[in-house]
Amino acid sequence: VQLVESGGGLVQPGGSLRLSCAASGSIFSINAMGWYRQAPGKQRELVAIITSGGSTNYANSVKGRFTISRDNAKNTVYLQMNSLKPEDTAVYYCHIATAVAPYAYWGQGTQVTVSS
Repeated sequence: VQLVESGGGLVQPGGSLRLSCAASGSIFSINAMGWYRQAPGKQRELVAIITSGGSTNYANSVKGRFTISRDNAKNTVYLQMNSLKPEDTAVYYCHIATAVAPYAYWGQGTQVTVSS
């Protein structure tokens, strides 16, 4: 199973992007799906997460600007990013947590650059 991400790119401050992450195969017992990001010289951090029950949680830095959603039938998770800031520049990684082995799947990462 692979997670295939898309939607990254270069955008001006204040702009929007929508990231998508689709699983190439079947994933069982999904607990949660989420997005992490890693900026140069910084640790990877949680951006947003959505549980199997639909509960969501966001990093304080993106609350009110980013929205996570999922399509359970397609094993796909989305991240709508609005009002982007230069500090949102990072590689964004999709993550799926499962209740059974291998317990975690990661995407390859997609670059988001916010710059004028």
